[in-house]
Amino acid sequence: MNYSKFAVIGVGRYGSTIARRLAEKGAQVFAFDPNEEKIEGLKDEVAFAVTLDATDIRALKAQNLDEMDAAVVAIGENFEATVLTCVHLLDIGVKRVIARASGDHQRLILEKIGVTEILTPENEVAYVVREKLLNPNIVSFLQLPDDHEIAEIRAPKGCVGRTIEDVSFRNKYEMTLITIKREFKVVKNGEEKTEQHIIGVPKNDMVIKNKDTLVVFGAAKSVERFIEINESL
Repeated sequence: MNYSKFAVIGVGRYGSTIARRLAEKGAQVFAFDPNEEKIEGLKDEVAFAVTLDATDIRALKAQNLDEMDAAVVAIGENFEATVLTCVHLLDIGVKRVIARASGDHQRLILEKIGVTEILTPENEVAYVVREKLLNPNIVSFLQLPDDHEIAEIRAPKGCVGRTIEDVSFRNKYEMTLITIKREFKVVKNGEEKTEQHIIGVPKNDMVIKNKDTLVVFGAAKSVERFIEINESL
């Protein structure tokens, strides 16, 4: 894949995480923040890092941000600075402006000024916590549009010892089993350890084992129903 140039404006805990994850995937990341200490802590991990006040349009124009494929505005505490920065980026002609909002009120304001891609990390975190509390079998999941998700589920007891065909993920639960993570014994440095590995595309005659993690795709309500039914067996 041909990774492009991304600007991350605001490199607190949330913004710096985004910048690092993009850089780890081979993207060219340009980080900006008015806090010199934050920039110093990130400069060795991204392509370019500079101390800059993003509310100053002249400073932004000097960075050739119109050449970026996207700019992420991850300013955490100062929403006025977020709005002003987004306005400047849109005026400069940045192709994609993605901004952070806290709550529906801020989201509405960003939408009104023309930002169409909005991150709400607080809501995302709350959703993850809620799902894990309600469904202890869920190890992790990726929320998708239209109430769908990709979830990693500890194999419910009602599935253990049964084949994939017998469980009937698609026909009975309207879900797709993507793969299975399974525990294996390995020897490293003379010590036996347990590691979890993906087994690839599972075949219908494969038997689900205790401690397997099932990676499934489906509607959130289908995942909940699957867990509820198979934990009660």
